[in-house]
Amino acid sequence: MQRQPMLFPELAPEIEVDQAVSTTFSENTRLPVHRWFRFSAGFSGLWARRVIEEAAIKRETRVVDPFAGSGTALIAAEEAGVSSFGLEAHPFVHRVARAKLARRSDPELFRKKIRSVRARAGCIASDIGNYPKLIHACYTQEALAELDRLRRAVQDEDDGSDAAQLVWLTLVSILRRCSHAGTAQWQYVLPAKSKKSPARPVVAFDAQAQIMFGDMSLFSDKGSPFASLAQADARDCDVIPDGFATLVVTSPPYPNNYDYADATRLELCFLQEIDGWGDLQSAVRRHLIRSCTQHVPERAVSLTAVLSDPILEPIRAEIEPICEKLAEVRLTKGGRKTYHLMIACYFHDLARVWTALRRVCDSPSDVCFVIGDSAPYGVYVPVIDWLGRLAIAAGFKSFRFDRTRDRNVKWKNRKHRVPLCEGRLWVEG
Repeated sequence: MQRQPMLFPELAPEIEVDQAVSTTFSENTRLPVHRWFRFSAGFSGLWARRVIEEAAIKRETRVVDPFAGSGTALIAAEEAGVSSFGLEAHPFVHRVARAKLARRSDPELFRKKIRSVRARAGCIASDIGNYPKLIHACYTQEALAELDRLRRAVQDEDDGSDAAQLVWLTLVSILRRCSHAGTAQWQYVLPAKSKKSPARPVVAFDAQAQIMFGDMSLFSDKGSPFASLAQADARDCDVIPDGFATLVVTSPPYPNNYDYADATRLELCFLQEIDGWGDLQSAVRRHLIRSCTQHVPERAVSLTAVLSDPILEPIRAEIEPICEKLAEVRLTKGGRKTYHLMIACYFHDLARVWTALRRVCDSPSDVCFVIGDSAPYGVYVPVIDWLGRLAIAAGFKSFRFDRTRDRNVKWKNRKHRVPLCEGRLWVEG
């Protein structure tokens, strides 16, 4: 097995895996390539690499991430020198991951493309009239004019090359930095909030390009396998060969009502791929695991039909009363969110994921889900236990849970006072 050196070897002695935050994206802000785009969900790239390397010591290792997100596990697998295959259903996030994987390309070609885009942008007349309302609420006219010229130049220079993908990522990665509105990378857009000192677009663009060029220059390609990435559905995994995986490292969506479609609304609106919130269903949500009530509006699905599916038999006796309780509680709440439908559909979708993973996993194999439990409307849902039992029903052998941190224990401004946790669900197959 050919192993790659750390992308930032001079920092290796200083960077230790902090188990308390290893199930979050925070450590990645210090790691080359991983830091190029802050995804609202994720886990430590350093932790993922060490897990993969430890597995590779024992036997030949092939990694699968069915919820690849912005590519953390795939990058870690390439660094560890092992084959990997990732799936990401969110079209925009898939494109981010694909661009990050292009880090292995020639940095000089990337710098040449950056210079070409900057030169072209200087010759373009801006036209900001056709941007959605959200974009006008998030940027001054001056900032939007600069961003518009950059966007048009990036589009004109898009020849399908790795360098073009990297330049696209350079632009989308600075969008929140350049907004005066509340656009932190880990939250929804909050136009009513404001930042004191947003970055000037051309300055942020050049600075981001320099960071990316520097990170690419650190990488030494010594023949390690390239990661494969597809925009595909984890509920089927139909593009992954049977028995490919010996190790699965992933983090599925949590059933906590976080809308991954809405989390990218700013970028999608700026790219003019959607006009606003109403377009998210057809553009994004229809591709995703149903972990949010926006996926399951009232009367969109039959609760009885979902719960009666044989795939939920291992947990039916427990999930049915919880869904019934959620159906009752929602009637007492102002928002009347359809948590009863979301919980049923979420576990139905994850049961399908386990079935698909059993097919693509070799024997023996190990699966690690970075996951947390949930309590919509204060009704506790034993996510970890149910996922483990669904895995066993799909043909895996055993499961255990390694708790890494507590959640929802600081009660200020919380919607309920149910203690929650996060950690790693390990499944043996």
